[in-house]
Amino acid sequence: MVKEHYPVIVVGAGPAGLTLANLLGTLGVETLLLERNSDTVAEPRAVSIDDESLRTMQSLGLIEEIQGALVAGYGSHYFAADGHCFAKVEPTGQPYGYPRRNAFRQPILERQLRHGLGRFPSVTCRFSCEMTKFNQGPSGVHVEGVDSDGTGHRVSCDCLIGCDGASSTVRKALGIVLEGTTFSERWLIIDLENCVNETMHTKVFCDPRRPCIMLPGPSLTRRYEFKIHDGERDEGVLHPTMIERLLGMHGAPPGSTLRRKAVYTFHARIAPRWQSGRVFLAGDSAHLTPPFAGQGMNSGIRDVQNLAWKLAAVLRGRAGERLLETYEIERRGHAWQMIQLALRMGRIMAPRSRFAAWVHESIFGALQVYPPARDYVAQMKYKPKPRVKRGFLIADGRPGRRTLVGRMFPQATLRCNDGALVLLDDLLGNNFSVLAYEEEVADVETLFRLPLWERLACRQLLILRRSAAGNRPPVATAVDESGALAACFSSYRHHVLLLRPDRYVAAAIPLFKNASAIGAIERLVAETWKIRMGPMWRAGGSIGPII
Repeated sequence: MVKEHYPVIVVGAGPAGLTLANLLGTLGVETLLLERNSDTVAEPRAVSIDDESLRTMQSLGLIEEIQGALVAGYGSHYFAADGHCFAKVEPTGQPYGYPRRNAFRQPILERQLRHGLGRFPSVTCRFSCEMTKFNQGPSGVHVEGVDSDGTGHRVSCDCLIGCDGASSTVRKALGIVLEGTTFSERWLIIDLENCVNETMHTKVFCDPRRPCIMLPGPSLTRRYEFKIHDGERDEGVLHPTMIERLLGMHGAPPGSTLRRKAVYTFHARIAPRWQSGRVFLAGDSAHLTPPFAGQGMNSGIRDVQNLAWKLAAVLRGRAGERLLETYEIERRGHAWQMIQLALRMGRIMAPRSRFAAWVHESIFGALQVYPPARDYVAQMKYKPKPRVKRGFLIADGRPGRRTLVGRMFPQATLRCNDGALVLLDDLLGNNFSVLAYEEEVADVETLFRLPLWERLACRQLLILRRSAAGNRPPVATAVDESGALAACFSSYRHHVLLLRPDRYVAAAIPLFKNASAIGAIERLVAETWKIRMGPMWRAGGSIGPII
């Protein structure tokens, strides 16, 4: 049963839309999810999920189920035309609590996310329902849709989120055209099943004669990607004889089942605007990323993780509507960085000439001589770290590499008072939080009791290196037995950190003489209430200033 009004309508039930609906469900935001297809995807698409996205899955309460269907912690081995391996990328660190790269199957993930929505009475799903048009007015966004049987629907919302993919109907209705590049080169994608994998690592064959990427997956699956030469026709490379010859060149075991074959042209494009009034774009509707860095889907999950808590804060009256303006400000730059990373990696994976291939191999060979340079590659330090430079934060004046403000806070395993080992995020929930490390209980107790934290629905946590002696302290504590978080706080002694619900550090607050920092946070929240173009929300709503 579809109601007349929802605070949020999400269009598109791909990974981004399903994740957003789950996030809003955990936050108790009433949401309608519309999807024109009758079910989630059945064919393989994205194949790599990173540690940041798994951290988001943790916040949804689905991480155990999702981890059970992954090949966790795979790397990449790069091979020259003569067959020797000239580079290995095998990251071992888990700064956010999970392996950096993990193979998965998108059909399984989407089914898990859809099933997860059943936990939330606040979320309504309508599959086989296509949004046909919408318009914005003073009372909200008015949406029209039609079921596959021709039944029409009219419904309104406070915010409409377009997660409807590369051919986004929402984006086109806004008149927004993606900017960037569509590649002239094409790639043949082949997905196999019942395929025994001898290694969990991706193999990249950087042979200019026929660049190829082989990606082992879970449950006896394997993907091949072959670059198609100019002059080769789609029907030619898709012919069974050609498929058999290409697979034979790279050791596909006989007896494997061909699940899918398709020709793709890759894109490196981004929307110039991600917001128009009450309407927002996220995921592939906002940006298209070549697959070489495995970041297309992951960028979309970053989008909705950033947007979900802001929608909830505004709709609950904890922040003003201008908070939503920070979504594009905070996300667009990093999404473009990931597109640029994919382009750079594509040039290495698919060299255009023997000379270019030789240059790449020589550079990687030289890096092996200098351990820091070798680790820069092997540990994936070239991947742009999540960083917010402008938006909902209070800069602390420290240089970019030395500040924690605007960065995603690491996640460590901590020991609770009852002796249980838990990940940090499980203690914090999907809330703002205030963290202190190895400080005196008496010093943090007063700061933890400020009315500001109650207005932001903050959780407070004092992290210690060893259990507090004697009676249970009057503030919540956990023990960092491994010292994994010590380095983060080494330059922030006698500070507490304000973490946003998406785990980015919003501010660093001195324990003593902190009136200026607290005032800056109050002004930051108050700024979200300043109206530029008139009220955005429905008249008669519950939104009101909190500062």
